[in-house]
Amino acid sequence: MARNKMSVLIYTLIGLAVIGIVSQLFTNTANFFTSIFITLGIGIAIFAVFYFVFLRKKTPSNDMKKYKKAVKQSKAKYKQPKATHQTATANRQQQTQIKRKVNKRAPHLRVIDGNKHKKKDRASF
Repeated sequence: MARNKMSVLIYTLIGLAVIGIVSQLFTNTANFFTSIFITLGIGIAIFAVFYFVFLRKKTPSNDMKKYKKAVKQSKAKYKQPKATHQTATANRQQQTQIKRKVNKRAPHLRVIDGNKHKKKDRASF
């Protein structure tokens, strides 16, 4: 019951607000738009202050600095050369170089020896 009374009260207030806005729009148009623009300006100013003071971090975190540095190093390491006019022999040489690079192991990866000689007994699970 209390919910129904509250919703009726809220709908009544919204209806009166709409009637007031429409009547001010037709009777006092210039002051209506002036008050709307002032309200929007104050709202934008409050949001800007709130954003610049609380939401935007002035210095990035240490982890973000490390991440950006790693991305920069990775881009420098794996940068693709730009395509230019090349003769057929230069193109073949480049293809052989690419094949050699593909076969080369990555230096940051290593094999960890495990218990490969032991055979798993799947029946004991």
